[in-house]
Amino acid sequence: MNTLLSLSLGMVFGLLMTRIMKKINLPNVTGYLIAGLIAGPYCLKIFSAGELDNMTVVTNAALGFIAFSIGGEFKLSALKQLGAKIFVITLFEAVGASVLVSAVLLAMGYNAPLALVLGAIASATAPAATLMVVRQYKASGPVTSTLLPVVAIDDAVCLMLFSILSSVAKTIEAGNGFQVYATIVKPLIEIVLSFVIGFAVGIVLSLCSKFFKSRANRISLVVTAVFLGVGLSELMGLSSLLFCMAIGAALANFSPFSDAVLEGTDRWTPPLFMLFFVISGAQFNFSILPQVGLVGVAYILLRSFGKYFGAMAGCAIVKSEKTVQKYLGITLLPQAGVAIGMAQLSLTVVPEYGEQIRAVVLCATLIYELVGPLLTKAALTKAGEIKK
Repeated sequence: MNTLLSLSLGMVFGLLMTRIMKKINLPNVTGYLIAGLIAGPYCLKIFSAGELDNMTVVTNAALGFIAFSIGGEFKLSALKQLGAKIFVITLFEAVGASVLVSAVLLAMGYNAPLALVLGAIASATAPAATLMVVRQYKASGPVTSTLLPVVAIDDAVCLMLFSILSSVAKTIEAGNGFQVYATIVKPLIEIVLSFVIGFAVGIVLSLCSKFFKSRANRISLVVTAVFLGVGLSELMGLSSLLFCMAIGAALANFSPFSDAVLEGTDRWTPPLFMLFFVISGAQFNFSILPQVGLVGVAYILLRSFGKYFGAMAGCAIVKSEKTVQKYLGITLLPQAGVAIGMAQLSLTVVPEYGEQIRAVVLCATLIYELVGPLLTKAALTKAGEIKK
């Protein structure tokens, strides 16, 4: 079967699964992953293993646009209004989950590259599932007002953690031992260069948006910028996620037309994101399931504890209300797009453990996306922010 036909059939499965997900009140991303599992080489074989290997350009482009969208949320004016409290809470819940997962997995005897990369991915939270619950039930109150900015900032913290820890994991896997330059200095240089060069590309994009005023031309500019970001980052050995996030942040802060440009981009990217999740599901290797076992259970439990107690500690430090301290962590459990994207990148960052990491994250995502929205609704109801 040729690639385009396979992709079209995969999208058909994805669209059909959205109808089923709607009936049982689950996020579309869960349906896309299940559609990919069904269509993949380990089930109906609509996607062959060889075709999936040739689809990296689709997944890389989708990751670039996911990061670009995250960057578009970072307007300095909005960040100033949030204040330092939100950043403290976000730092504690994200780093708390990362440290707990990595530390305990290392203590259990797992290899450092596996533990570090899974720890970095553990910090990610899926804003889409959380927003769905908030909007569906019209939740409002101190927990909700804290939750929304936290999930927006969380992914940026996660991307930086992943860039640092994955570089350390790569160095360890290469067998070079601990070297200050390779383990600490080089990752920091990559992060700074990714931000600086990506921000410069974003400023150029902002300037160009003044001269190309039609919606079609502005969308074309964004596509060009994101493709350029992904391509340059691969060529220069930088983080494509941070690079594209910086492009989005620069556009959001320097272009007076940023809202219109970002809105236009959001209108056409859903099919690309659908393909990304369908392909990610299709690449799930069922033969790796025996290896998921204990590490998968540990990842799910440790991440949950890290998110909950990290959020509680952050809220206590900034003296948030008791309801926020008690219930915020429960609402941060959903995990989807960014986590799957980083699991995909782990195949090239730490190839020896990439398949196992992706299997763990995909299994965890299915569970989190099934249980997470239900727990979010329950927590907001207990906090009195969803009215009966």
